[in-house]
Amino acid sequence: MMPTPGFPPHTLDPEGTPIWITDLASDDPNHILHVVHGIEPAEALERLGARTRLMRPCELLDSRPDEWTSLPCAALGVDPGSSAALLAGRVGEWTFVYDDSGFTFEDAAEALSADGTAATSVFSINGDASLTYAVDGKQVAWVDVDGLALEEDLPRMPAELRAAFEAAGTVEEEGIEPGEADSSIAMRAVCALADLPLTLSALRQVPLVVLPFG
Repeated sequence: MMPTPGFPPHTLDPEGTPIWITDLASDDPNHILHVVHGIEPAEALERLGARTRLMRPCELLDSRPDEWTSLPCAALGVDPGSSAALLAGRVGEWTFVYDDSGFTFEDAAEALSADGTAATSVFSINGDASLTYAVDGKQVAWVDVDGLALEEDLPRMPAELRAAFEAAGTVEEEGIEPGEADSSIAMRAVCALADLPLTLSALRQVPLVVLPFG
């Protein structure tokens, strides 16, 4: 049972990760998803410190060439680990930036939210997961998934973030009691915040850009 009200059928993988993130990522991901309201992908990338002169339109391949290579990395034609591949696009009022190697972490949400709202979801190769929510250049909330207790923590969240976590719901995994946080909840919450319950086929319809970072 997967009570995740913000996600239609077939938009999550069996562990509860948004399926488009799973399809983009390598098999053992160390990745970040940023979302920011009201700005274009080029500006979001610039705020993250990327060299936007390297930005180019991206057409994702049909499949990953191997287990170590993300789809954005394959689109760039770079070796995994040599640099991060940043994939960005805009869906409605929100722009997302997917970082396949976790290079764009420090103060990212704050930088993205200089004049609005942004959030960053981190999932490390060790399974550590967190979410940062920022407004007008300041961190408003930080959620450590390991320490998240929904019944206690939801009422203390800003209203917009609380709604995102409610839409993200919970996924029952082996070893996790019903109602407790799961490892993918931060990625779901960020996608719910930015209205991104996508599939990879839907993502392919979005104008995308990609560039190397680091």
